[in-house]
Amino acid sequence: MNIASLTIDRIRRGLLAKEFSAAELAAEALRFAEAENPRTNAYLRLAPDRAMAGARRVDERIARGEEPGPLAGVPVAVKDVILTKGITTTCGSKLLEHYVPPYDATAVERLEAAGGIVVGKTNCDEFAMGSSNENSAFGPVRNPVAPDRVPGGSSGGSAAVVAQGTAVVSLGSDTGGSIRQPASFCGVVGVTPTYGRVSRFGLTAFASSLDHIGPFARNVKDAATLLGAIAGRDGRDSTSAGAPVPDYPALLDGSAKGLKLGLPREYLKDLTSETGDLIARGVDTLKHLGCEVREISLPHTDYAIACYYIIATAEASSNLARYDGVRYTFRSANSETLADMYRNTRGEGFGAECKRRIMLGTYVLSAGYYDAYYLQAQKVRALVARDFAAAFTGVDAIVAPVSPYPAFKLGEKVNDPLAMYLSDIFTITGSLAGIPCMSVPCGNTAEGLPVGLQILTGHFAETTMFRLADAFERTQRRPCV
Repeated sequence: MNIASLTIDRIRRGLLAKEFSAAELAAEALRFAEAENPRTNAYLRLAPDRAMAGARRVDERIARGEEPGPLAGVPVAVKDVILTKGITTTCGSKLLEHYVPPYDATAVERLEAAGGIVVGKTNCDEFAMGSSNENSAFGPVRNPVAPDRVPGGSSGGSAAVVAQGTAVVSLGSDTGGSIRQPASFCGVVGVTPTYGRVSRFGLTAFASSLDHIGPFARNVKDAATLLGAIAGRDGRDSTSAGAPVPDYPALLDGSAKGLKLGLPREYLKDLTSETGDLIARGVDTLKHLGCEVREISLPHTDYAIACYYIIATAEASSNLARYDGVRYTFRSANSETLADMYRNTRGEGFGAECKRRIMLGTYVLSAGYYDAYYLQAQKVRALVARDFAAAFTGVDAIVAPVSPYPAFKLGEKVNDPLAMYLSDIFTITGSLAGIPCMSVPCGNTAEGLPVGLQILTGHFAETTMFRLADAFERTQRRPCV
């Protein structure tokens, strides 16, 4: 069987028709992942024992005539910032190189309850901080479409395994674009749901008011299915929402006729010509599908980068204070006093990008600067959210680019933090507002590099987002890896 060609629907049909068993599928997925991983370094570790045990449970359900679940037998990869009981979870950091969590994240519990098979943990930027997946302590991930280029970050490993075909779907996390940008760079579908739609219990915190868990898939329907399986209220996460979770896949009929779409003028001025051409072509396709497209303004977009990197670094500074050598797994051996242990553990354990963000965050939260920076950034965040709320009174969805450019070369921006931060210019606004957003492939450049079209909708309007993305996807040729 060809794992790279399978969809959730195809796996379900094959299992129920006895074409193959879940155990056979899991074994083949593990074999294929092990064979292909040296090319991309997308997996940090595979989980053969857990995968085979989960597959046997699915086969037993089917043998008893029970409903095996919407993800029955589906090989799923999980970003290494999401906790998995008994499986090392490093967050891409030397600090957690040997950390084995004692419990599962809620999203992992739910995907396994739905029949999903966890085949491994994926590489990522350290503590989800980065836009290229070059900040991992365990080496960068290579883009399977173009191995000399980055897959995007911080969820580059989760995007790469889906693009490579070594997982059917995967889980990533998104703070300021860390699902959508890798999805765009790797030519797959990536979804950032409404803040609170998916429980953050078991997601290692970067910026708690911005972090989301969301799916990657090779098609919109599979992404919708995975989101439906993991979404919903969780009593262990006070920020999770009690809003009902629709049956997303059942509502995909291939029609987007009548939807009113907004095209923000602020997003178009910074596009490179080829990316801009592909986005313009995508907008024309949406018009041919019967959508009404109008230009809109999101006037506070220019302030979003500064706003985001104040709020995100401030929250990171607070969240990462727990890694001090007292708990978890890494402690510097070169310490004679308690103060030395704190200083040396953090100095030796954190990578350069984490240190940079901790320092920035500590500064903006310090006495005398809190009101000048952090408080002001929160006010700007409210204005950004207000821009979207006003826009959605006149349109059903907003369409925009994901990134100003396609995947860049490994090493090209790693020594220029500001250029790296600016690569998130089109994704952080949606994150600040907490609205659902996604990337769907809209074509390739002349060099064969994928470009994603971003779709944004109002809070908990994922149904509209998926409906539009599904209709658009049906007009596109899927990129091959």
